Amino acid sequence: MRLKISSDSKERVAVTPQTSDENIIRVTIVEDDDEIRNGLCWLLNHSEGFTCEETCRSCSEVLRGIEDNTPDVILMDIGLPGKSGIDCVQTIKEHYPRVEILMFTVYSDDEKVFQSIRNGAVGYILKNTSPEKLLEAIKEAYKGGAPMSAEIARKVIRYFQGEDGSDLTASLSQRETEVLQCLIDGYSYRVIAEKLFISVHTVRFHLHNIYEKLHVRSRAELVAKTVKKKHI
Repeated sequence: MRLKISSDSKERVAVTPQTSDENIIRVTIVEDDDEIRNGLCWLLNHSEGFTCEETCRSCSEVLRGIEDNTPDVILMDIGLPGKSGIDCVQTIKEHYPRVEILMFTVYSDDEKVFQSIRNGAVGYILKNTSPEKLLEAIKEAYKGGAPMSAEIARKVIRYFQGEDGSDLTASLSQRETEVLQCLIDGYSYRVIAEKLFISVHTVRFHLHNIYEKLHVRSRAELVAKTVKKKHI
C-alpha cells in the first residue's frame, strides 16, 4: 500500500472538532516501512473519528509505549525487525487482552492468517485494501467485529459447506444466507444493508443469529474453529 504523503505528514493533525473524544478511535500503527507508516498516520489523523497517537517500527517499540498510551486498535504488520508481528500479537494479548489487533500485511498465505487469528488478532486486512475500506475495517474491529479479506472468508465457508460431509449452513434462513454471502463477497456492514434494503442494525442482528447457528461468536472465531478442526 502506498498512501500519498503530504509535506506535513510528520506533524500531528487534529481530528475534525465535531467529533467528541469519546467517539474517537485511538489507533497505534506497528509498521517498519517509513512511507507506509507515515501515510497511515496521515490518513487516520485526517479522517473524522480516528486518531493515530503513536507509530512504532517494531514489536519492542510498541511494547514499551503501550503501557502509557494504550490504544483501542493496533494496526499490525507481520514482517517486522526482530519479533514478527504474529508473535507480537500473542505477547500484547497476554498483557492487554482488551486491545483489538488488526493485521495489515502483504501476506495472504493460510499459515500466516490462521496463526495470527490463533494468537489473538481479530482481523486480517491486506495492504492492497483501499483507504476507505481500511478505515471501515478499523471501525468494525473497534466495535467487536472481525474484518478480514473476502478470500479467507470464502475458504472458511467452503469448509463449513461440506468438506467434512455436512452442511452447517443448511440451518440458516434465506435472509441469513443472503447476509452471509455478502459477507463472503467482502462487503462492509453498511454496503450489505444498502444491497438488502435493511438497516446496519438488522445486518448485525442477522450476523448474530448466523454465528449462533454456526456455534461461533465472531468471524475470527469461525476461522479459528476451522483451523482447530483442520489442525493447520
